[in-house]
Formats: sequence, structure tokens, C-alpha cells
Amino acid sequence: MISQLPKWVEIGAFSLACVAGCINAIGLLGFEHQSVSHLSGTATLLGTGFLSSSLQKTFHLVGILFSFMGGACIAGFLLHGSTLKLGRHYDTVLFIESIFLCVSSLLLISGSFYGHFLASAACGLQNALATTYNGAIIRTTHVTGIFTDLGIMFGSVFKWQDIDRRKAKLFIFI
Repeated sequence: MISQLPKWVEIGAFSLACVAGCINAIGLLGFEHQSVSHLSGTATLLGTGFLSSSLQKTFHLVGILFSFMGGACIAGFLLHGSTLKLGRHYDTVLFIESIFLCVSSLLLISGSFYGHFLASAACGLQNALATTYNGAIIRTTHVTGIFTDLGIMFGSVFKWQDIDRRKAKLFIFI
């Protein structure tokens, strides 16, 4: 375990946190005033509004949840290991994130709420990148972490790698 992170990791983490904050601010200021990176609130809105909300709003909320998990799945497919080391496709993940954000911006500017889905997928990519680095064990208080972990697991399945099925079932039922 690293007792003190290298300076470049601290700067990178700060930069990525700023990017995530900007993405979320754009989501909050946009079409549905909806967070795209904090899935606990999204899941709560979905649960409380499931019977009373319109089909479009329900689709929007479900789309944000699954887009985030899809982004985490892509990162889970591309990344491996829990130590920070060159050659782990971090650049590829960040490049995909930037493409998602650019296309998301174009969609949001044109008034399409589908831009929220790509922004959420970008957040899922970034969250999974950080999770695969620091090796989070289990999360029980935030749905965002659970969706990230499930996405990483599904990414591993797509690479024909074994996953902890018991842990996957636990996450699905949490």
C-alpha cells in the first residue's frame, strides 16, 4: 500500500474531480435538472416517481443509471489490476471519456436529453478507472459505487474473465 501518493496522482485526481463536478453541474443546469454522476439520487427519484412520473422521465432516469453502468463496463473491459502502472489503457479510457463528453455537449446544445446519457457514461468510465486503481471492496451506502462495481464485473465477463458471482449477486440485490 502506498502511504503517500505521488504528486502526479494527486494532480490527476484533483483534475478528474473537477471534470466530474463540471459534468454534474451541466446535468443539473440542463433539461431535467438531473444529476448524471450521483446515482443514489437518480435511483431515489426513479423509485419515488415510478408510478407518478411520465414514461419519458422514467426512461430518462433509467437511461442515466444504465449509461453510467455501461461506462463502468467499458472501463472494466479495458482496465485490469489494482495497481497504478503504465500500459493499463488509462489513456484509452480517458480518450473515450472525452469523446463521450464532446458528443454529449453537441446533443445537449441541440436540446436532446440523450446528452445526459453520454455524460453519465463518461462519469461511469471515470469512476471505474478510479475504482480499479484503489480496489474498493464493497459499498453499501451509495448506489453509484454499486453500479460502478457491477459495470466493472460485466466488463470482465465480456473479456471472458471469471468474476465473483456471489459478490455480483450481492450487488444486484443491494
